[in-house]
Amino acid sequence: MANHKSALKRIRSNEAKRLRNRYQHKTTRSAIKKLKQAETQDDANKQLPTVISMIDKLAKKNIIHNNKAANLKSQLMKHVAAL
Repeated sequence: MANHKSALKRIRSNEAKRLRNRYQHKTTRSAIKKLKQAETQDDANKQLPTVISMIDKLAKKNIIHNNKAANLKSQLMKHVAAL
């Protein structure tokens, strides 16, 4: 267990950040899954900008790697174009 006041604060803040990151990542994954299950191209085109925005935010905050974000966006755009 940590002995210093600053170390205890770091433990608390790390846990809060971990939960926030986990929530944002899970929300984005759910949105991606919903986009992939879209029936029509119109529906998918409406969802695509918000999903891409969510992915970009995750990459900006280093929750996911920049290359993974680029790969996800590319994959989703190809999927929507193929509908």
